[in-house]
Amino acid sequence: MKRRFSDEQIIGMIKEYEAGARTQEVCRKYGISDATFYKYKAKFGGMNVSDAKKLRALEDENNRLKRMLAEAMLDNAALKDLGDKKLLTPDAKRRAVRDVMDRHGLSERRACQLADLHRSVFQYEKRNGCDEALRRRLRELANERRRFGYRRLHILLQREGVEVNHKKLFRLYREERLTVRKRGGRKRALGTRRPILVPDRANQRWSLDFVSDALSDGQRFRVLCIVDDCTREALATVVDRSMSGRRMTRELDDLIRRRGEPDLIVSDNGTEMTSHAVLRWCQDTGVGWHYIAPGKPMQNAFVESFNGRLRDECLNENLFGNLAEARRIIETWRIDYNINRPHTSLNGQTPTEFAQRLRSTRPASLELRIGSVQPVLTATPQAERNRNGFYT
Repeated sequence: MKRRFSDEQIIGMIKEYEAGARTQEVCRKYGISDATFYKYKAKFGGMNVSDAKKLRALEDENNRLKRMLAEAMLDNAALKDLGDKKLLTPDAKRRAVRDVMDRHGLSERRACQLADLHRSVFQYEKRNGCDEALRRRLRELANERRRFGYRRLHILLQREGVEVNHKKLFRLYREERLTVRKRGGRKRALGTRRPILVPDRANQRWSLDFVSDALSDGQRFRVLCIVDDCTREALATVVDRSMSGRRMTRELDDLIRRRGEPDLIVSDNGTEMTSHAVLRWCQDTGVGWHYIAPGKPMQNAFVESFNGRLRDECLNENLFGNLAEARRIIETWRIDYNINRPHTSLNGQTPTEFAQRLRSTRPASLELRIGSVQPVLTATPQAERNRNGFYT
């Protein structure tokens, strides 16, 4: 509270009294009561102006320290109310700030400092309900594509014209508890590897491999998977209880009649691939056949990756009653894989879209860009490795 007289004026009153003026005269002159004058005299008697200034400075410092102590005690009590649990989300911090303001009467600025929250974040009003349509569509897509993560679901939403930030979509994806359970992985070898050579046109190189599964009655069946390494298209998924080398060559002949002849086929060293029927077929057709090194499935990475998707999104998701049902479901999944499923290595395009764009932008007579590799076929897959690192 601002006083009526300054310290210098009060000391001047006392000097007049000490010079011989009576108390009534001084009080009448300055318009104060006798009691007020005696209080001034008790506090400032015997002091000069510099002493009064020092006293005022000490009083101000004392008041400031008292305020700091009171604020520190209030902050300590407010921090105890916030609890030991760390406030991670903005919503939790907003609730804590409101609670501290109501309990202790702190200002908004001070409460936000204690909760480590910016005032603009505290004052932000959430718009609830505007994401309900997006959440509903996200749940529908996640139920249709149970093994898709939020990145592929984001691509599917973009195809439907829904523009949403990927970070916001991930937040909604987590809030809706749609996170895909990760299946157990395998131990991977350490060390450096040569990068796999990627073809630049369709029918330049095919990869094939077998996948095994069982019917509901326990009978085993096999799936022959054939993949185009350039376009990532699943060319065929042939389902049968067993498959010989002769049956495999018949499937390849049928596929060549529909699609055209490849320059090279890559496979492992299974008994079907190394049979006399396959070797004779290669000699008759002139198609090169490359065998990967024994025990090195990473050299056939394209079809191995496809096998993983097939097992994760189809075989593990379905229970097959008979062989006809297995053929129908697996073929339906293969068509959907080519036409609808976004492929991350193709920048979110489907294999069919990528193949169409490739045909429209590159001439059919484009030469190979995988170095000087020329497929050479020998009678056995265990031959020596040639200068380009291939087993022929």
